Amino acid sequence: MVAHVGLISLFSPCFPSPTRLPLLPSSKHRPFTTMAALSDDPVREWILSDGNATQITRISPVGGGCINRANRYDTDAGSFFVKTNRSIGPSMFEGEALGLGAMYETGSIRVPKPFKFGPLPTGGSYIIMEFIEFGSSRGNQSILGRKLAEMHKAGKSEKGFGFEVDNTVGSTPQINTWSSDWIQFYGEHRLGYQLQLALDQYGDSTIYEKGQRLIKSMGSLFDNIAIEPCLLHGDLWSGNISADKNGEPVILDPACYYGHNEAEFGMSWCAGFGGSFYGSYFEVMPKQPGFDKRKELYLLYHYLNHYNLFGSGYRSSSMSIIDDYLRMLKA
Repeated sequence: MVAHVGLISLFSPCFPSPTRLPLLPSSKHRPFTTMAALSDDPVREWILSDGNATQITRISPVGGGCINRANRYDTDAGSFFVKTNRSIGPSMFEGEALGLGAMYETGSIRVPKPFKFGPLPTGGSYIIMEFIEFGSSRGNQSILGRKLAEMHKAGKSEKGFGFEVDNTVGSTPQINTWSSDWIQFYGEHRLGYQLQLALDQYGDSTIYEKGQRLIKSMGSLFDNIAIEPCLLHGDLWSGNISADKNGEPVILDPACYYGHNEAEFGMSWCAGFGGSFYGSYFEVMPKQPGFDKRKELYLLYHYLNHYNLFGSGYRSSSMSIIDDYLRMLKA
């Protein structure tokens, strides 16, 4: 089967589609140029100028998403993949473009190269990126593990843990304010943020209070390891993993930030990673002491996010992880 990349905010067969998409705060950071004066069709204008095309031969819709509209633009200079959203400003696509760009620059695992994002003249926003044809399988797990580890090894930040802009994980805002302390960053901007959402949305004081106890006690889980800020995809589940027509792994729709490399496995319960994946990964990025004790701490962030997005079906999994850690840490 031939498909496309860069597509849409797809959602996992592990959970239903969301019904809301909060708007991210706008950012002053604009690494991809935006037009001073909007044309009637900025997508067409870019393709026929900076995209080096002289004619657009076909525009065809690409299905599968529940948040954005996606189209393939075929031209005499090749094909482009375009996503548009008529109600969300360009901050959402800015986060995606910056994340894709950062991963692309590592020269490791294949991602669709972002070209341009910006506002639409009638409201909403767009992003233009490379079109990649998918192959008939999700690719080789061993190659995926090695390529992902190479990205983690190559993608470093001198600013610490965080990212240039806030972005979204699923449709939940993800706060990426820079920090020099990983434990503080993960406690405040990942677990703490989700716990506060659960308290605000559901009045769930039990999970909030227990979760805060875990945050205050989790430091010992990181004893005797050095944590470097590695570039993470941030939302690596099966729907965001594919392979091109040559069988090379492709990852897409990121929620990028710089963090502890182990946090990349937080969606492993819905990613299908097997032994060959982990074996190849740890050949490049060796397993650190205490890895097995920290695994579920990174699952917890995504379980809490699913609880906040999709309701009580994920509460028990979240609470079980918290209770297990509180017993382990005697907190």
